[in-house]
Amino acid sequence: MNNILKIEKIEKYYGNKSSLTKAIDNLSLNVNEGEFVAIMGASGSGKTTLLNCISTIDKVTSGHIYVAGEDITKLKGNKLNAFRREGLGFIFQDFNLLDTLTAYENIALALSIQNVKVSEIEKRIKKVAKELDIEGVLNKYPYQMSGGQKQRVASARAIVTNPKLILADEPTGALDSKSSKMLLEKFNYLNKELNATILMVTHDAFTASYSSRVVFVKDGKIFNELIRGNESRKDFFDKIIDVVTLLGGDLNDAL
Repeated sequence: MNNILKIEKIEKYYGNKSSLTKAIDNLSLNVNEGEFVAIMGASGSGKTTLLNCISTIDKVTSGHIYVAGEDITKLKGNKLNAFRREGLGFIFQDFNLLDTLTAYENIALALSIQNVKVSEIEKRIKKVAKELDIEGVLNKYPYQMSGGQKQRVASARAIVTNPKLILADEPTGALDSKSSKMLLEKFNYLNKELNATILMVTHDAFTASYSSRVVFVKDGKIFNELIRGNESRKDFFDKIIDVVTLLGGDLNDAL
């Protein structure tokens, strides 16, 4: 199995000498191709900082992050832009769709930036729209869509470029329970049927239970890890709750 993400002893500090905060503390993590990994932790645990460092929104203070064998901590200028454009797919909590564009145009934008031919763009959008069950909203604007539809359009935009790694930041945070379940089932489809590699930050145990592995972060370090294996989602959910309980006072923050 190919290694897609390799995080090697990274540290991240904020502030200055008089007021220094260590957000990530000597953290290492590997994610293989085709894995669906959830990262959980209380507010301030370092999980969002970790995602920001992987996405190159933020820079590590020390250590290295490799995506498909390339050290992204050393990328600059055009190479960094190319990596963000072609190597990563982003799914945000608040969708980040452009209100003046239809769903089709929002998805097409990611491919246009890569100078993909119009005929190929149409072909790819039809395929991803079928996979995510959004064929009926392609000509609609964001204000005409439900929250669940908007998040599936955002997911289509993230995967249509065939990125090496999909990063999802609280993807169900703005959705109701029915829309959340539908989106997570689509994530499972992308992961199992299309071999998409997904790294998802979430505070929600139900959301995390759809993944194949959960990494728990506390005080900038990996606190624990669970692998689902052949367990049912309900049994995996119960195990996640057990670990969150071990986090003690963080229970209410982490769920």
